[in-house]
Amino acid sequence: MTLTGKRALVTGASRGIGAGIAKVLAAEGADVAITYEKSADAAAEVVRAIEALGRRAVAIQADNADVTAVQASIATAVEKLGGLDILVNNAGILRLSTVADMSLEDIDALLNVNVRAPVVASKAAIPHLGQGGRIINIGSFFADKVPGGAGLPVYALSKSALTAFSQGLARELGPRDITVNVVQPGSIDTDMNPAHGPFGETLRSITALGRYGKVEDIGNMVAFLAGPKAQYITGTALTVDGGANA
Repeated sequence: MTLTGKRALVTGASRGIGAGIAKVLAAEGADVAITYEKSADAAAEVVRAIEALGRRAVAIQADNADVTAVQASIATAVEKLGGLDILVNNAGILRLSTVADMSLEDIDALLNVNVRAPVVASKAAIPHLGQGGRIINIGSFFADKVPGGAGLPVYALSKSALTAFSQGLARELGPRDITVNVVQPGSIDTDMNPAHGPFGETLRSITALGRYGKVEDIGNMVAFLAGPKAQYITGTALTVDGGANA
């Protein structure tokens, strides 16, 4: 196990990609805190799965649109786990609309949750990260290529912003031997975007592999970046999309 003794916080991890990341980190030996907004029962199931692997786990209720809640989630994770080595900014929302028709409320929501929250969480986590610390932001393959007619411009903006942020933060934290990277998932089979949902056939057709990925595919990439074999990787975006953007 490559992460034995490490302590991680994964935001938005009661289900989907976040839950998959949390479980893989635990399988690699890390103690894991997760945040959730509303799904307390689902979060409790993730905690039980982590504990079944012999690791410590804690679920923290936090709305990533709320700056105070984001800051408090970092403090709680540090308190419960006895420190913090890995921050995974996974929590995110999706709003689909043309720019002309998108409400200001939806624009604010996308920017607050998908951009501001990772910045605030990183800022709160930095004082607790020691040498070899990791910040891993979860973006999207839409940050690199935006298909027309899908109502994605503002969502894609919110995810592409994570790359620039991660590059700049990698420069700031490099002297402390802390790495900062982005993982950009493609079409992953989750409740939010099921492989057999309304967009499934279209999204499968644009991948080189012709299929959706699994949450473990993203979890494995995050675990690699969190581990010692990725110690010289920082300030980069790694796309895990089955070749959709090839």
